[in-house]
Amino acid sequence: MEITIEHQPSQERLSQLGVLKWDIWQKEVSKFPWTYDTQEICYFLLGNVIVTPDGGQPVKMGKGDLVTFPAGLSCTWEITSDVKKHYCFG
Repeated sequence: MEITIEHQPSQERLSQLGVLKWDIWQKEVSKFPWTYDTQEICYFLLGNVIVTPDGGQPVKMGKGDLVTFPAGLSCTWEITSDVKKHYCFG
């Protein structure tokens, strides 16, 4: 199961996906476990995160990244600076 990151996607790509219509999620600096029941795509407006899949290597992401988390992924989120992101499940 792989986390995919598109760094600095074009405005055209974001428009095609309808990112600006997605809900927004915000969270302060923290660390917590998470499991994805369904695929999530998100676009980071602010912040930096290290996501470590269970039994895997840490993956860094943050402002300007378009990230896809696969369904079934269990991981630990470590938010190193406050996060604000658009997100879409399914």
